[in-house]
Amino acid sequence: MTRRPATSKQAAVRLPDPQRSRVVLLGTSTYTDEALPDLPAVKQSIEDLAAALTDPVYGIVPAEHCARLLEQGDLRLLGRDLRTAAAQAEDLLLVYYAGHGLVGGQRHELYLGLSDTEYEDPDFSALEYNKLRNAVLNSRAETKVIVLDCCFSGRVTSGTATLADPAGELIGQVEVDGTYVLASASRDQVALILPGEEHTAFTGRLLRVLREGVPDGPEYLTIDDLFRRLYAKMKAENLPEPRKLGTDNADRLALARNRAFARSAAPLLRIRFGTAIAESEAGNWAAAVALLRELEEEQARILGVEHEDTLRTRQHLAHALGAVGELAESVRRLRELVLTQSAVLGAEHMDTLCSRQFLAFNLGEAGYREEAVRLLRVLLPDRRRVLGSQDPHTLRTAHSLARNLAQIGELEEAQALLLEVTAAREGILGAEDSLTVRARRDSAAVQAALAGESGV
Repeated sequence: MTRRPATSKQAAVRLPDPQRSRVVLLGTSTYTDEALPDLPAVKQSIEDLAAALTDPVYGIVPAEHCARLLEQGDLRLLGRDLRTAAAQAEDLLLVYYAGHGLVGGQRHELYLGLSDTEYEDPDFSALEYNKLRNAVLNSRAETKVIVLDCCFSGRVTSGTATLADPAGELIGQVEVDGTYVLASASRDQVALILPGEEHTAFTGRLLRVLREGVPDGPEYLTIDDLFRRLYAKMKAENLPEPRKLGTDNADRLALARNRAFARSAAPLLRIRFGTAIAESEAGNWAAAVALLRELEEEQARILGVEHEDTLRTRQHLAHALGAVGELAESVRRLRELVLTQSAVLGAEHMDTLCSRQFLAFNLGEAGYREEAVRLLRVLLPDRRRVLGSQDPHTLRTAHSLARNLAQIGELEEAQALLLEVTAAREGILGAEDSLTVRARRDSAAVQAALAGESGV
């Protein structure tokens, strides 16, 4: 039995609902207080993290659900934006901060630096971590994640600081297993920006995991998967080791698709595609449809809906549907596919040309001969230009055009094409090849019709 790329280990793990989830990216790269040096890497980190989290294939939310609050100095406006996202989130609420972390107050608590923060007095000019924490806890989101990339950020995962309020009242009201904090540095360590790197050390390596994936890892990467990978990377490079505070349920929600999993799964999925094509070539169209339907769903999930392999499976599924009599569905799917492939692959890509051929064929089979002829008249010169006039695919298009022309009474043009196809196939395949024989038989039928001996 063909190995399936899905794993039972992650049966309970899922991606967040993109419409019911929100991401808030806070960052400060420039500071008015000379005691707080500017951090240009923060801006790039925010921009690239937003791109990764909103990627159409590998991201977790659409762009409109990812708020980028960069260089925000007004606590009132920042709080409003944060509370708005927290109120809208129902599945996942992810809040990320990058910038200077400061310690202040009598209890030496963590403050998150803003553009107008004063180093000596963060109490009234910086964002107190407890306020951010409370805004997150007040959200009805099923899973809440806070990621801190700043100096002294480990302070929120040590001692008595937790996601529950100091009195512990929310523990009885909000499921504790819906919270998770990931911090870039230990309690008294300084987060780093290394010379020559465009991102902070922590976020740069987080982005690398998101972009490259985890070899031999699961299909979906949870926050804990990301933490383990980051911990190993940063420890190996002798960088400040990240810290975490979280519980089991928060780790059941994935924060990314594993790109390395997609790369390893693609060859296995192609083997299954080959099995489906073998069924269609053997004339077992119903079996091919069943295999291709299942494969299309998995490829769309793992590789993405616009991946070349996914589009190719959609192409053959649509054609197979026509072969089992679902011509209207076949034509509908192929019309949509040609538009998608033209945009993604290009109008003259081999797969796009093939889909145009399938569309014309199924239109003809459905009785829309005139439209099939119009499409084939455009496709034939395209294939001649791209592939050459003697290419088997070009000859197939010419043969299909001739058959449809004969059906609408354009016998002389049909015969001219059939004579051309027959001669070419005899020279390439031989006189006894089945395709040559078919072209010769169709030519004889058209010639008989021209002579008034019979119809086609």
